[in-house]
Formats: sequence, C-alpha cells, structure tokens
Amino acid sequence: MAIITISRGSYSRGKEVAEKLAEKLGYACISRDILLEASDEFNIPEIKLIRALHDAPSVLERFRHGKERYVSYLRSALLQHAKKDNLVYHGLAGHYFLRGIPHVLKVRILADIEDRVAEEVKREGISAEKARYILLKDDEERRRWGLQVYGTDTWDSRLYDMVLNIKALTVTDAVEILSSVVAKPCFRTTPEAQKTVDDLALATRVKATLARIAPKLVVTANDSTVFIRNGEEIPTLSEDVIAEIKTTAAGIDGVETVYTEVPEGRPQSDHVNPFHNIG
Repeated sequence: MAIITISRGSYSRGKEVAEKLAEKLGYACISRDILLEASDEFNIPEIKLIRALHDAPSVLERFRHGKERYVSYLRSALLQHAKKDNLVYHGLAGHYFLRGIPHVLKVRILADIEDRVAEEVKREGISAEKARYILLKDDEERRRWGLQVYGTDTWDSRLYDMVLNIKALTVTDAVEILSSVVAKPCFRTTPEAQKTVDDLALATRVKATLARIAPKLVVTANDSTVFIRNGEEIPTLSEDVIAEIKTTAAGIDGVETVYTEVPEGRPQSDHVNPFHNIG
C-alpha cells in the first residue's frame, strides 16, 4: 500500500506507464480529476486552475497571490485522494503537492525528444518543426513554474526517487520496475505515515478554504486540532480578519479546535503561549 507520483512531459508515455502500473497494483489512477474536483469544491473555473498549473505567475499575480490560491485548491483535492492510499497520480506537481509524506514513490519519466516529436506529429497532424517548438515550450513553462512557485527545477533529479528513460526500456519494463520498487518496506503505509497524510490533508483543506481571506497563512494540523499562524509576508491581521478565520476554519468538516498565533505587531510577554485559542 503506497502512493506513486509520476512526473512526465507531454508524449513521454508517462500516462501509459501510470495507467498500466495502477492496473497491475489495483490502485486508483488519477490526473485531471483533481482539476474538476477543485473547480467544483471551491467554485473556480477549470481554466484558471489549468493556467495555475501551467503558467509561471507574473509579477502582478505573485503580488496578489492569485495562482497561490489556485494551487492550494489543487493540492487540497489531491490530498483528499492521498488519504485513501493505494494511488497513482500522473498529473502535474505531484512531487511538490505530496512533499513530507514518507510512503510516496516519486518518479520522473523521460523520453527521447525525437520520439516525442514523432508522436505529436502523428496525433496532432502538424509539422515536426511545430511539434518540437510546442514540446520545448511546454517543457520550459513547466520548468519555470516549478522555479517560481516552489523554487525548484522540475528537471532536478533530486526531486525524485527514480528517473526512468523510456527509450531502451519499454512501458512494460517500467511498470515491472516500479511495481517491484513500491513493494519495498520503505514505501509501505504505516499508521504513523497515514496520520501524516491525514493531518496534511486537513491542514491543506483549511489553508485552501482560508485562501480567499489570507493566502499566505501557515496551517498545520494534529488530529482534529488546527494551528494557524501568520506567514512572514503577512501584515498584522485585524480583529475582524481573525474573527473571520475563526468562523471559517471552525466550520470545516473534521476541525474541532482552532488555534491562531497572535498577529504580528501585537506585544506579548515571554510567558505568553504563542498560540491564542479561538476555538
């Protein structure tokens, strides 16, 4: 029992690897599903979520935290699936969204650029020159997105447990290798690992729900208790905002107690608990 994320470029056969691997293991296989679910739950047009995952944020968007809000919605949707375990995810940013979970096998699938060009030419009926331009542009956009949103290059092999090149290896070879690796004890879901997922899923859902109020809040959870504090870039929060955070967070399914850190700028004694109970 584990979670597998497969990062891939267009026409790299990563989708095929993911689907066949999920079938072999008896796991759920998801990708675009989280776009539809996040769009429905948070009432955001799907096109905005797609752009949030494909386009690097502009200076103005970074200032307004626009894409940051949308990314939090997508991450929340994916973590709801991760709670159920036995999952293969081959959409964008899985290796970012599921950071901190010990039983996630993070995989990068590579393919030869000429093979990718040939596949796009066949499927889209375009010239090889145009296909190459589209593929390289898409690769660069994803790379820029990772650098600007998470500060890491999606091509950095250190993000992954394994990098497989679908060239000499076939899709079947890749499936056999990955099914063998994920059976290793380090990728088994222990009770402690499951709690990590459950806490992260709840914290992420709270953060996503609060994103319209203050997108830079830092949220953590321990069972049904949620801790909310100011991020470094957040100015002092007003009492009205604190009250709105309290009401909103407390109303989320699974939350029983909410603590918020004293807003920046408010003087506090060394003996004061850094969290103020608003639950």
